[in-house]
Amino acid sequence: MKRQVKYLLLGIVLAVATSAVAAKHPQAPIPALGNTAFDSVVDRMLAREAANVNTLRTYSPLVETYLQNMRPDKELGLVPYGDQYFLTRVGFQKTLENTSFQPMPGFLGRVLGRTKSEFVGQNFAWMMLMDMRGLDREHYAFEYQGRNFLGDLRCIVIDVTPKPHSGEGRFLGRVWVEDRDFNIVRFNGIFAPAKHGQYLHFDTWRMNMQPGIWLPAYVYSEGRETPHVKVLGGSYKAETRIWGYNVGKGHAENEFTEVLVDDESAVKDNSGKAQDLSPVAAQRVWLRQGEDNVIERLERGGLLARTGEVDKVLDTVINNLEITNNLDIQPEVRCRVLLTSPVETFSVGNTIFISRGVLDVLPDEATLAAVLAHELAHIVLGHPTDTTFAFKDRSIVSDQQVLKRLHFTRPLEEEKEADTRALVLLQNSPYHNKLDSVGLFLRQVDARRKALPHLIQSHEMGNSLTEGSSGELRLQELANAAPELEPRKVTQIAALPLGGRIKVDPWNNRIEINTNKPVQLLTAREKMPFEVTPVFPHLIRLDEPTETPKETETLPHPPAMNPTLSAK
Repeated sequence: MKRQVKYLLLGIVLAVATSAVAAKHPQAPIPALGNTAFDSVVDRMLAREAANVNTLRTYSPLVETYLQNMRPDKELGLVPYGDQYFLTRVGFQKTLENTSFQPMPGFLGRVLGRTKSEFVGQNFAWMMLMDMRGLDREHYAFEYQGRNFLGDLRCIVIDVTPKPHSGEGRFLGRVWVEDRDFNIVRFNGIFAPAKHGQYLHFDTWRMNMQPGIWLPAYVYSEGRETPHVKVLGGSYKAETRIWGYNVGKGHAENEFTEVLVDDESAVKDNSGKAQDLSPVAAQRVWLRQGEDNVIERLERGGLLARTGEVDKVLDTVINNLEITNNLDIQPEVRCRVLLTSPVETFSVGNTIFISRGVLDVLPDEATLAAVLAHELAHIVLGHPTDTTFAFKDRSIVSDQQVLKRLHFTRPLEEEKEADTRALVLLQNSPYHNKLDSVGLFLRQVDARRKALPHLIQSHEMGNSLTEGSSGELRLQELANAAPELEPRKVTQIAALPLGGRIKVDPWNNRIEINTNKPVQLLTAREKMPFEVTPVFPHLIRLDEPTETPKETETLPHPPAMNPTLSAK
């Protein structure tokens, strides 16, 4: 009797303790769906998925995959020791159509260059779809798992399993279905059955790019090899970005559909006045025409972001350098952003191009100023640009030829001269007392460049942060004077992970600066300089207000260690 009373009292104490914990950390109940209601959800989801796949067939977006091979480090976790890069234009008709921007090796090069650790870019493009053959009840079973929020969207969570004997390459995993129109906005899993590790895990996110249109924007893939689990190619992390859905023929065609009326004040009688340009002015206009041809081709190919707020930030930094150095450059220097990940910059005439990858990994504005100062120095020194780009035929090239024909690397002598002049520009600038962070960033570049040659030494179109075949660092003098690089010191942030600063609109290629709240790092493993990380975009519907309902429980966003770039 005493033992029964003892157990009864213990049970009461445990119940009270459990109730106290539940009151402190309340969880919203997950509403259940009846069988009939769930069947209706699945039917509507399948209908919307078929419509979305048909919509995707009408587009040919750019697909960029950047992959890092990883190996364990006792203190830093997994660290990269190699990388691969793929840039293609993809179309989905009866099968996958894949056009690479990168020069393809010949037969002998493919045979000699192929290794067991290589991945195929086309495999990551397939991850844009769950099943090109169709998602249906005949081949799949569906199981309701509850609801949660992705950004502003309340979603129904469903596990999807291939039925026995349904064939290879079927999707196995989980989908998130927004509960208004029943579009699948995220799917996470693998193609099955995965024999001998030939299939890879992936997490694919779609975005609402036009009212009623949901298209894939990001794919994150990761494989970790253990003594008991083998992964094709070994441990890796890969991020695939898709953009340029509504970009291709350019927007000049709009002029034929708009009625334009000239302002009468712009019509002047210039009879009797000299209209010919002077030789110097004509040379400048000719050079500008070449710049414009390059810009137009890169925009039409989907490689260049549309002008916007990020360009204004870059222009502000250039103005700071010009004003403090008493420079008056005509025509004015302008900056444009490449949408690609490889860390590179180049200048054509008075136009400076800088890649999204550079902007993502820079730790602060002073380092941005240093990168831009190097290209500004080429302009100040009058280093020549190929003026034959003013002839339009130079920029009428196929996607396969863009990176080969539009190539703007400079000889080592010019790079060294630009370094010397850039140091002068920086010493006279508002950034002169912040150059230690620039040198520290360059030390981090030096530490990772051998492991990540496709990111840091790519030379896709322009100049990397290393110079010439000798591989000297750009602005080496600043690196020499910088503090020692301490990878295991949590408070020393030399460079940021990829993807944290610039947000790309996959529909029209416009970019903006992410305004993520900084996250305090707990360990050195979270520093991840130049590394690929998972993607968690904040999903919204375009045709609804973006306010989150009060009951929303959002998923965590990726770490945002980067200070925001701002125009001063």
